[in-house]
Amino acid sequence: MTEQSALPPIVDRQTWRQALDDLRTREKAATRELDAIAAQRRRLPMVELPDYTLIGPDGPIRLVDVFGGHSQLIVYNHMWVYGAEWQCGGCTSLTMQWTRLGILDNYDARFVIVTNGPIDEALAYKAKVGNMMDWYSSSESSFGADVDSPPGGVFAINVFLRDGNRVFRTWHTSGRGAEQLTYTFPLVDLLPWGRQEEWQDSPDGWPQSPTYSKWLDSPDVARLYGP
Repeated sequence: MTEQSALPPIVDRQTWRQALDDLRTREKAATRELDAIAAQRRRLPMVELPDYTLIGPDGPIRLVDVFGGHSQLIVYNHMWVYGAEWQCGGCTSLTMQWTRLGILDNYDARFVIVTNGPIDEALAYKAKVGNMMDWYSSSESSFGADVDSPPGGVFAINVFLRDGNRVFRTWHTSGRGAEQLTYTFPLVDLLPWGRQEEWQDSPDGWPQSPTYSKWLDSPDVARLYGP
């Protein structure tokens, strides 16, 4: 079946409405489950961290000061390959989506990128791909390794809480756990053909392609959003 003929069944309006209502029941149940998961997340214990020093655009900066006076901090730990022209395409395309983060001010929170790469290289890469977030480097500390994103390792998302000069780690995820922070996949999942990846449960004949093949790679991001 070609893409032009990969079409859902055509039905009358009443039949379509009933099918939509059936799906809505599951969607609402999923929303309530996500609310329950968020409630459990708010009740997680936390672990105190050492007084890490990172490197920012202006030089060394304590982790507690990366909060920028806020009480809560989200960190995207960006994968880094030393000396590479292009860094992880997944990290690059994911983090380019977060551009207007001032909304977090009202929630007493900040969202930044920390990478194990040297700060000068990290800032040059940020400019090359048009990334709009604030970047810091953990190249001179064990911070990355201690929050499950060691040099040469995977990306991570970590959340921290500040109480005065004390910093606590409250939550962590990696892999597909990062999808809840992106708008791309929720938008694509609304489409009749979905992500079109081979692992996806789709009707026979739906267009499918190798996993990741439709993702933007780092050069694509630079071409679209860089200088």
